[in-house]
Amino acid sequence: MAITLRRFLVVQLLLVWQGGFLFYAAVVVPTGTKLIGTAGQGAITARVTDALNAVGAVALAVLALELCRSRGRWACWGFAVMCHALLLALHARLDVLMADHTSAEFYNLHRFYLLTSTAQWLACLLLTWLTLRAWRTADGEP
Repeated sequence: MAITLRRFLVVQLLLVWQGGFLFYAAVVVPTGTKLIGTAGQGAITARVTDALNAVGAVALAVLALELCRSRGRWACWGFAVMCHALLLALHARLDVLMADHTSAEFYNLHRFYLLTSTAQWLACLLLTWLTLRAWRTADGEP
């Protein structure tokens, strides 16, 4: 029962964090930008990413307990953690620059933030795949 509960928690955290990120980036941002404009959507996104980053920190901590002795999973996790730390630092700087969201510095940092978010998302996809495979192996399935 404990293994199932731990795995359920891992899956739920990944769904909320990574699924939330994907839905927000693919649906909410384009819709919000169309309806309220770039500045309004940017202000909303700044606060939503606070929540996504908090969930991400919890998810990464729980995932660390799940990794055991898998170099590939640890590499993906480590990369995701480095991206997360970078995203937190970039987010803080972007918040400061938000008043002038058309400046070159804001634009360049925001672009780097988006690239870092995408890299982290890809690392988490691979980590999820490798985790599911590890669970099958642990359960004695080929």
